[in-house]
Amino acid sequence: MDMKPVIRGGEFLLKEVDIKDVFIPEEFDEEQNMIAETCSDFIETEIVPHFQALDNHEEGLMPSLLKKAGELGLLGVSIPEEYAGFGQSFLTNMRANEAMGSAYSFSVAFMAHTGIGTLPLAYYGTDKQKDKYLTDLATGNKLAAYCLTEPNAGSDANAGTSKAVLTEDGKHYILNGQKMWITNGGFADLLTVFAKIDNDRVLSAFLVDADSEGITMNPEEHKMGIKGSSTRQIFFNDVKVPVENLLGRRGTGFRIALNILHIGRIKLGATVIGSMRRAINHSVTYANERKQFGSFLSEFGAIKHKMGEQIIKMFATESAVYRASKDMEDTINQMMTDGKTYGEANIEGVAEFEPECALLKVYGSESLDYIVDEMVQIFGGMGFSSEAPADRSYRDSRINRIFEGTNEINRLITVDSTLKKGLKHKIDLFEAAQEVLDSIDDMEMVDINSGDDYYQIKYAYVKNLKKAVLMLLPVVQNTFKRKLMFEEEILMNISDMIMNIYILESTLLRVNKLEKNALKTNISYYKDILDVLTQDTAGSVYKSGFDTIGSFAEGKQKVILCNAMGILTKAQSINVKEARRRIADKLIDDGLYKF
Repeated sequence: MDMKPVIRGGEFLLKEVDIKDVFIPEEFDEEQNMIAETCSDFIETEIVPHFQALDNHEEGLMPSLLKKAGELGLLGVSIPEEYAGFGQSFLTNMRANEAMGSAYSFSVAFMAHTGIGTLPLAYYGTDKQKDKYLTDLATGNKLAAYCLTEPNAGSDANAGTSKAVLTEDGKHYILNGQKMWITNGGFADLLTVFAKIDNDRVLSAFLVDADSEGITMNPEEHKMGIKGSSTRQIFFNDVKVPVENLLGRRGTGFRIALNILHIGRIKLGATVIGSMRRAINHSVTYANERKQFGSFLSEFGAIKHKMGEQIIKMFATESAVYRASKDMEDTINQMMTDGKTYGEANIEGVAEFEPECALLKVYGSESLDYIVDEMVQIFGGMGFSSEAPADRSYRDSRINRIFEGTNEINRLITVDSTLKKGLKHKIDLFEAAQEVLDSIDDMEMVDINSGDDYYQIKYAYVKNLKKAVLMLLPVVQNTFKRKLMFEEEILMNISDMIMNIYILESTLLRVNKLEKNALKTNISYYKDILDVLTQDTAGSVYKSGFDTIGSFAEGKQKVILCNAMGILTKAQSINVKEARRRIADKLIDDGLYKF
């Protein structure tokens, strides 16, 4: 289904999207599903039996399992064939990431190697650098780590003080510095290290062999979760790095780091889906086996509510992640057609969708946290025991809200990157917003008695919710101007509005396409998911918008904006109790997530 991109990043706020232009998970082809099945089989046969041994840091186990994955080609799914990879598409790689995402600490090590460990080289490396290292990384002969964070430079990565100085003969950089929270640090063969050359203000990036003289490490960190992944502090003491190992140009390290993080965010959105699936399957299995008061847990309404919500959050995450992934793939393909290199196209194609990458990282990680938290609750007392699977799921989930930029940072990125696209006229954001403001006195709530069909009414809801965001963006921009960056609470409220609207629209498009193309035999369950999500989204967008208006507006402006917000977020009340019960009953009957 190759096509030219029909939408730019952030542009979903302005455009009505046709279902023919949207990819949904049910459209994966046989080859893509086969690759995902290979990944899932590998996890179940090779990794699941070692969960506890990995958490106990059994010597050499994690690198040996990564090398096994390499032997099967699983480390090189997205790497070009000339470097012993499978050369698969962006979308296929995302599907594989989902399948690999259910393996707790192993998933973290796998993603660190194939993502932030390998992609800087794959996208920015010279032919000589790739010839030297990339085949080994794709096959598992060498393992990789990414060294960015420092004790005083976390979210503010460019504040790092690691330094590289060119030798007098011009053949080496002498690298000094300290890096922390380095995943795979204990066994990686190749380190991508970020440091400033001389007195530069911005970072450069270097490919550093881990066996270089002058590299030392602290012992493994003791962590709340992902205990099986290697996390070390690494010290660089007068380490000699050949000049040909400078990655990209001098001073482009910060840009490399940011662009790799965009990719890491959307990949995390896919990875957590695998974790969600395992947690939901554990939840329903236990609820179907455990009896209280003479009834199975799965028969109680309170438990059905939890499982219904688990399903809604996973289904919505899937819908949004694969919609965005296909948009990115189309953009990447178009850029390559236009003459961009493999690296340039992948970097710029994903960066185009910066707002979507950020919001999907937030929604996916917070949805997983909800799912595993309710898993603990469904297990009850057993959920608090390390004997049960809820314990590892709960602890390991928490890092995802910190990985790839904290969720606070990503919320700010979502709205900031959207505003910048409008200010730079990459999308017609402020033109569309002005149209909404010009018609603010004529706002109308959706008429559910209009004779429109089910989907027309839902699209009308989404259109109104988009207007609610468009109404606020220029107002807060004009109110605060350059000081807007300091109004983080307001920005995060608007970010949540943008995020929840994208998730709802993606779910709507998927359900609509499922019915139109007859891809599901019983569409009623999917309409239940959409109905509950619509009501929840209208309520959350209203609260975020209402809080935003109250945080800056006064007098007549406040009254006008609040009235408009109330109209634009008004949704039909439905019986969400029964809808969630029907969703949960399907899960209970199937015994697994089969939506």
